[in-house]
Amino acid sequence: MALLSLSEDTPVGSYIYTLNGSDPEGYPVTYGLTFEPGTKRYFAVDPLHGNITLIEELDREKQDEIEALVSISDGLNKVTEKVRILVTDVNDESPEFLNTPYIVNVPEDTPPGSSILQIEAVDKDTGSGGSITYSIQNTHGTRFTIDRHSGILRIKTGLPLDFEKSRTHFVTVLAKDGGGKLHGKHQIFSSTTTVTINVEDVQDSPPIFIGTPYYGYVYEDTIMGSEIFTVMAYDGDRGIPNIIYYSLVDGSDGAFAINNATGVITLVKHPNELKKEVYELKIQVSEITPEDHIIAHAFTVVTIRVVDLNNHPPTFYGENGPQNQFELTMYEHPPEGEILRGLKITVNDSDQGANAKFNLRLVGPGGIFRVVPQTVLNEAQVTIIVENSAGIDYEKFHFLVFKLLAIEINTPEKFSSTADITIHLLDINDNVPKFSSEYYIARIPENSPGGSNVVAVTATDLDSGLWGEIKYSIYGAGSDLFLIHPSTGIVYTQPWATLDAELNSKYNFYVKAEDTEGKYSLAEVFVTVLDINDHCPEFNENIQEKTMIIGSPVKVEATDQDADEPNNVVDYFIMQADPANIFDIDQNTGEINLKSYIRSLDIIENITHNKDCKWSVVVQAKDRGSPSFSTTAVVKIDVTEETLLHKGPMAAFLMQSKDNPMKALGVLAGVMAIMVVITVFISTAMFWRNKKSNRVMPMRRIIRRRRTDHPPRTARTEWLKFKKSSHAADKFALEEMEAGIENENGNNNSPCHLLPPSAPSPPPPPRLLPKFNKTEWSLPTVSGSLTPRIIDQQMKERVPSASAALVSELKQMLEKKNAGSSISFY
Repeated sequence: MALLSLSEDTPVGSYIYTLNGSDPEGYPVTYGLTFEPGTKRYFAVDPLHGNITLIEELDREKQDEIEALVSISDGLNKVTEKVRILVTDVNDESPEFLNTPYIVNVPEDTPPGSSILQIEAVDKDTGSGGSITYSIQNTHGTRFTIDRHSGILRIKTGLPLDFEKSRTHFVTVLAKDGGGKLHGKHQIFSSTTTVTINVEDVQDSPPIFIGTPYYGYVYEDTIMGSEIFTVMAYDGDRGIPNIIYYSLVDGSDGAFAINNATGVITLVKHPNELKKEVYELKIQVSEITPEDHIIAHAFTVVTIRVVDLNNHPPTFYGENGPQNQFELTMYEHPPEGEILRGLKITVNDSDQGANAKFNLRLVGPGGIFRVVPQTVLNEAQVTIIVENSAGIDYEKFHFLVFKLLAIEINTPEKFSSTADITIHLLDINDNVPKFSSEYYIARIPENSPGGSNVVAVTATDLDSGLWGEIKYSIYGAGSDLFLIHPSTGIVYTQPWATLDAELNSKYNFYVKAEDTEGKYSLAEVFVTVLDINDHCPEFNENIQEKTMIIGSPVKVEATDQDADEPNNVVDYFIMQADPANIFDIDQNTGEINLKSYIRSLDIIENITHNKDCKWSVVVQAKDRGSPSFSTTAVVKIDVTEETLLHKGPMAAFLMQSKDNPMKALGVLAGVMAIMVVITVFISTAMFWRNKKSNRVMPMRRIIRRRRTDHPPRTARTEWLKFKKSSHAADKFALEEMEAGIENENGNNNSPCHLLPPSAPSPPPPPRLLPKFNKTEWSLPTVSGSLTPRIIDQQMKERVPSASAALVSELKQMLEKKNAGSSISFY
């Protein structure tokens, strides 16, 4: 335990160590832990097990080493040892500034880049947690900079101080430590202080006249010695102003004089002695130092008109008297019709009657404000009203400057006055973030890993400060696989996302740019997943059986599951065939043809010396992607010639269904069902016709007319063709029973019990053209055609019904087909 060290942020109650010992005599031992008298107890020990726990919070800055006495005892003997536990540091202290508050006076002519103050802060932590760096908060607009390590505050280069513009500056300095672990987390602590910088005035500005231009008037009744006009100037250095000295330089012709201290111009001649109507007096103002040195001159011109009575121009007044400069601060986009209540302007003309009537108008950016009233007699309160709220835009102008002009209407002099109005604008959140485009189009390969960048969207907000900060988000049905960085606008795929152009090659979703107040705009993103060649062509079956008629091709087909060309374009090649000079294949369509010179089976047999015309061809399907994939299939081709049976639609049907005999059987069964329905229909019609007749007809029976010289019938290929009669009754012949047949009573007068008419017989079988020689007929099968024997002559002589004949022939065909299914003829 002598080597034990604990972090000062170890939680109270934590287990920190276990004492372990034994008694050589085997007696049980107990453990103890004590501290020096007057010291704080930081630990407690379990006397039986020796587990030591922390019971008091540690603070390295107060005590970095703890001494304790640990003991072990068997009840009679006791051993004690002193141990020292070191308390290690964590970053739990914030920087503290020294020598606060910071107030410094700086002359305005201090060169930019000069150091004006050193800020000093300390941090009780050690290591990186005790290192301090300095910075200035809200650096926008400040004229100062600070060294991040030494804390020296300097004037920024190129930004000199100006007492006349700003007399005091406030700088907030941030002291931040280097960070360190605290309770298992990395923590950084900081503190701030405010530095007050007072700018001291120096003599660097000339005098400034107030209220120029100057106009004065001399009336015909003006008394000699009267004050005509007063010019006013002040030292440009307002902090330590010098005495102002006025002098009349030129233009008076001895008619006027000026008071050197007050700037009052007086008339020294009688108005009748004045030779001119207008005098332009050049006035000089100078500064006199405490040592009576004249420095820093400035000049102005005072225009004095000699008028008859109309001796007062319109004059603007503020709250404290005549004033020709007014300033106002307001938020941008005020409601239209709002009055600028911060401007308190009064205009007055001391003349009477028409000489005191004048117009008011604003000179400056047009259409933004209007002045009320526009025509004034003697005196009025000036009101300025917002006319175009959209023109008062902080993003376009930080301030607006107008001149308020008052000009007389009906006087020859047209006396006028002006007042400068400066309106400083404050920003509001009046702009919505706007994307650089309404939609973004991106392409990404389908094998791109998760987290790949897709596209960067950009939006801008014209507002300043917090109003202009933008946060990006993403949503929409197609956004599940994508994320967007909230500050940079980079769209990237989910870390787990797997793209597959075959499943979905098009995604579209929306991105939103939102400012801190919730104003937002949307843009649509279209993402195309570019296909790569990652699928092989696939045949429906690896082994296919085809029947080829000489002169007609057979076709194999493979499909490629890739999404785009050329990855899903398949070419076909014959990889292996025996013999190799029998077949060709169309590379694009997959159609397999015999060589052009092969027109019959005899040619094939001459080439191969083999009557078996069933071969296997290995066909390769290869896509056009890069890299290219391919697959092969075995095609078993049964080559046969077109026979007579292949002429006509029935032959084509039989040929097509030779591989599927149930299809042919189904069609024949359907034909039989149709014939039975027709027979039943005709029989029913005949029955109802006889039943509804009112005539008593002799008993008759239905017989079938038959020629005795009927030639023997032979089977032909037209066995499925029936001749349609125009009347159903023509298929039957009625023969009256012999009139001489008598009844049982011996006379013919007793009533005959007529039997109800029986159902008519089925229609006769189809008539077959006679053949005088016995011929054979062919039925196509899978491997060729079967040639049955001549139909039994006894079967020909029988005259069955149409249904019976059809069933009989079908049955014979199927039996012969089954008997010869294992034999193929080529």
